[in-house]
Amino acid sequence: MGDDLVQQACKKAADGDKALNYNFCVSTLEASPGSKGADLAGLVGIALDLTTKKATSIKSTITKLQSDPKVDKSALQDCAELFSDALDSLGQATSAFKSKDYGSALTQLSASLDAPDTCETGFKEKKAVSPLSKDDADCTQLNIICLAFINQLRGA
Repeated sequence: MGDDLVQQACKKAADGDKALNYNFCVSTLEASPGSKGADLAGLVGIALDLTTKKATSIKSTITKLQSDPKVDKSALQDCAELFSDALDSLGQATSAFKSKDYGSALTQLSASLDAPDTCETGFKEKKAVSPLSKDDADCTQLNIICLAFINQLRGA
């Protein structure tokens, strides 16, 4: 198992979803403690944890940026609300996954998937530069990994 499973699961996920970056998937999961020797369900747990940590980190960054005069406050506030909702959805997705309710987990993950992209769109609409672009992109990738791996578990 371990790294081989990480590579196999990431390959299958990337083959099934062109938005998923295979190299990001492998490097992120292989760098995570617990991924070596984990089965697919274990990898989903790790990916859910990483996604939640990234969303929490983004929300913290948003709070810090509130005092930066160069950052569009309206777009930031929208992002703060989006990530609050995303964190609620991720919490529900994690609970659903732990109880093997994969359908609900997928629904909640799909709800949280919109936050980073909608956040970025808000900055673009205001013709402002997003200070969150890299983090938002990483959060999207992590979310896609969770969705893909749960679908693999379901045999989809």
